[in-house]
Amino acid sequence: MTTGVDRAPAEVAELADQIAAVVTGCPDVAGLTQIPGIPVATYLPGRTVSGVAVRAGEVEVSVVARYGRPLKEIAGQVRLVVAPLVPGRVVDVVIADITSPGVRSGDRRGASQPSHDEVLRKGGGIRQ
Repeated sequence: MTTGVDRAPAEVAELADQIAAVVTGCPDVAGLTQIPGIPVATYLPGRTVSGVAVRAGEVEVSVVARYGRPLKEIAGQVRLVVAPLVPGRVVDVVIADITSPGVRSGDRRGASQPSHDEVLRKGGGIRQ
């Protein structure tokens, strides 16, 4: 959720859109997502940028990772592309889900929203 942001809504919207674009451009990120019950989003007039929360001192990004690469490396990829857009802010990366092995690039069939029970069993996602 977006709270405590000192910027105008148009600036926040542009920043959230830029972050979403660079994150989804990462080769090991299948997409942005949210964990049920744990909102990671930027709420703007008339729309929501799901999977990206822009806050005053931090940015949180919730992603679906592609199967195969170590999760720590994927989180590092995401931080590397987001950090230049938000100097001075902490960049938190949540790996909320992982695609199934064998899912082709650009194919999101393996990227699913986990059920509430799955999230609880997994400990609410993996924060890197």
